[in-house]
Amino acid sequence: MSAVDLARVGANLVKNAVTAEVVELKTLWQDQPSVLFFLRRFGCQICRWTASEISKLKESFDSNNVRLIGIGPEEVGLKEFLDGNYFKGDIYIDEKKQCYKDLGFKRYNALNVVPAALGKKVREVVTKANADGIQGNFLGDLLQSGGMLIVNKGGEKVLLHFIQDSPGDHIPLETIIQTLGIKADGVQESQRPQCTNDVCTR
Repeated sequence: MSAVDLARVGANLVKNAVTAEVVELKTLWQDQPSVLFFLRRFGCQICRWTASEISKLKESFDSNNVRLIGIGPEEVGLKEFLDGNYFKGDIYIDEKKQCYKDLGFKRYNALNVVPAALGKKVREVVTKANADGIQGNFLGDLLQSGGMLIVNKGGEKVLLHFIQDSPGDHIPLETIIQTLGIKADGVQESQRPQCTNDVCTR
């Protein structure tokens, strides 16, 4: 977990995916602790599955005054993502991808994106997503990675800064709960499946 300059990141502009209102990122954690999930792409099968997993915590977040926010790097695939109801939090777009840059979320290139997409972690999550009926597509920027940022109320402290190494990397629900110091009764992360030969940058 590297150091995060919250003042710098917080000054970046993001657009509400539903209302199109443009706000500074820091306004999202101004009044309550916030969990910010940065998606690779809205069409990414793994991102959709991860979004649905994190959404299992929404009820616990609400009862503990924690805000759940999803941020995408572009609008490509947004409508399908919203229509699929994969995510229960608020959704914003970082059109300049400045938050992604400032938070150190790496970009793949033509040489390393394919090996990353064929890795064991990716295959495991793809198998689980398939089992849950969650599909994806190849529309949009295939090279952007994502991660997560959890910030306390008022932005005084970064509670968690997670950078994906593999597209299949994600934070376990239990880690999110512990980081926030809350309880989430009855919430369990989907079990990691057995790998198959499925291939995915989806």
